Amino acid sequence: MLSENQSSIHEFILVGFSNTPGVQIFLLILFLLAYVLTLCGNIVIISIVQLHQQLHTPMYLFLSHLSLIEIGHMTNTNPKMLVDFLKEKKVISITGCFTQLYFNLFLGLTENFLLVLMAYDRYLAICNPLNYTTLMNSRSCRNLSVGCWVGGLLAPISPTIMLCRLPFCGPNRINHFFCDLVPVLTLPCGNKSFTEYFFFLFTCSMVLGCFSLIVVSYVKIIVSILRMPSAGGRHKAFSTCSAHLIVVSIYYGSVMYMYVRPSVRDIRDSDKVVSVFYCVVTPFLNPFIYSLRNNKVHEIFKLMIAKTKKL
Repeated sequence: MLSENQSSIHEFILVGFSNTPGVQIFLLILFLLAYVLTLCGNIVIISIVQLHQQLHTPMYLFLSHLSLIEIGHMTNTNPKMLVDFLKEKKVISITGCFTQLYFNLFLGLTENFLLVLMAYDRYLAICNPLNYTTLMNSRSCRNLSVGCWVGGLLAPISPTIMLCRLPFCGPNRINHFFCDLVPVLTLPCGNKSFTEYFFFLFTCSMVLGCFSLIVVSYVKIIVSILRMPSAGGRHKAFSTCSAHLIVVSIYYGSVMYMYVRPSVRDIRDSDKVVSVFYCVVTPFLNPFIYSLRNNKVHEIFKLMIAKTKKL
């Protein structure tokens, strides 16, 4: 997939966070702990959704898919990053770099599509409750979920191939802790104006397009909730959306800062901190956000703890 004029560079050097040994060890422990907790939290979410019949509903099905995406996000970046904390020179092959970049785009776009789907699910449940079970039956849920994964899988193929075919003749230092789109776009030789414009349109259409659909869904949801005569009904409706709104706010706040920019030449160290939010913080927080604000999940946890005590 890589073109011949890229043969002058066979690897990239990842700058990472810091070369100070004490800081490296601290970050290693911090990110390792976050990785383990993220895996455990999301695996628990997937397990309880699959094992408990009362959670076999669209909202929890989509939540289990989101947990699977978060596991993928962390696994795509963290193992390499953790190993690099122990190395003085952080090197990644050019093939490994573009593979990591593709999977980051694939998982990121799938998450975008899934967050839209989750907003649409809440819209139907609150604004069209009489037809909800008909529109969101098990077959529809399965097809929509598969559509998110297939869309996320296919959408980044052409952009990644286009980036792979650009000439890379130096420098080969990536000011980041993994091969992300924005810092990699600064490396090709020659005039990059068309490439930057293409990727700006690509990221804007994907990120802002999905975000706009979520905003439209929630505007209609809020209008519908405010029209409810019962205060209890309004509170219950808002509570079913609050966890999703928190996740959307954290995720899109960091993603739009990182990707929705007209020029990629202005690479700052703060970009690495922002990337931590959608690569580490969001996957880490999602299980806690959804479980802490969900009564059904609370009840199942209590039943699981009770059964464990009996054993």
